[in-house]
Amino acid sequence: MSAVETEVVVIGLGVHGSATAASLARRGRRVIGIEQFAPEHVRGSSHGRTRMIRRAYPNPVWNGFVAQAYDAWRALERESGLSLIRTTGGVYAHRGDSQLQGPDCERLPTAAAVADRMPALRIPEGYGAVLDPAAGVLEASTALLALRDSARRHGAELRFGDRVQGWATDGDGVVVTTSAGTIRADRLVVAGGPWMGRLLPELAPLLEVWRILTLTVAPGQAMARPPQLGAFSVDRPEGLVFGIPDVRGGGLKIGIDAGRVWDPAEPVAPAEPEEIAELRALMEAYVPGIDTTAYEATACLYTMTEDKRFIIGTLRETPQVVAVSACSGHGFKFGAAVGDAAADLATGIPRPDLDFLSTARRGL
Repeated sequence: MSAVETEVVVIGLGVHGSATAASLARRGRRVIGIEQFAPEHVRGSSHGRTRMIRRAYPNPVWNGFVAQAYDAWRALERESGLSLIRTTGGVYAHRGDSQLQGPDCERLPTAAAVADRMPALRIPEGYGAVLDPAAGVLEASTALLALRDSARRHGAELRFGDRVQGWATDGDGVVVTTSAGTIRADRLVVAGGPWMGRLLPELAPLLEVWRILTLTVAPGQAMARPPQLGAFSVDRPEGLVFGIPDVRGGGLKIGIDAGRVWDPAEPVAPAEPEEIAELRALMEAYVPGIDTTAYEATACLYTMTEDKRFIIGTLRETPQVVAVSACSGHGFKFGAAVGDAAADLATGIPRPDLDFLSTARRGL
């Protein structure tokens, strides 16, 4: 059987791979996207109804990319006719003086100041916070479908249930072998989420996969939505606790940015009773009086780097390959902008603004 010819192959159709396929297809490029699982699978990092989006970040080097993310999601809203971002404001609490910054962000130096601005939220004494008025909730599952719809509408071929068996360089191009056959392409974008270390072994020493749990409680509680509560996080030594408010009757969601190391080849274990009890206790501590009756407990996989910065760029030994590991628990909010960046790199457009995330920075 002869190989199928295309311009770009994208491995992985989570949010970043789907966004890359859409961005390339909008530019008139021939694209084939490959995903080993079904469209609604729960084996990675892109499932679930909501994610947080914010402008508050620890280092100003992120500010430009954050702005691109907001712009790219708004562009997708216009293209799709869907509402994807719900602005709620966000409070991000740290012991002592928070290092977070961003456009229009405001420091809240005490727990009392936080309670004054977000009445349902209680942070520990001795903590300060940053208020980000632009923060809110990203309708993640809707956004993912919109990206895939955009990709297909502009001519991309998205293959689900097609497992990659290997890839190799072929002159200036690549050959990708899958369970459905062979594809030859000019460029390869690898956006494999938890499988990045297996698809690109040179990345493996830099990545660790964690099992992360979130708990959503009874929807419809007034104290769980604006103006009483917006997006929030509380940074603790045991792991950052984050909360996503109930903006469309989905319930307040809480999680911890820490978890056990996990092999992505294994189905993600569901939450255990003691884990749910821990999340309920944290929710009651930070949102006192909330009904913590469990509505949904979800497990997903975070792919972490030591410094929590993404890895995006071409590879030194195989420059026709673009690595996209936009990870570490805060990658979904950048999804549409990551797709544009990967599409730029795959078509020879340099992105020096992303040097702080580049493969070159990692010696790759």
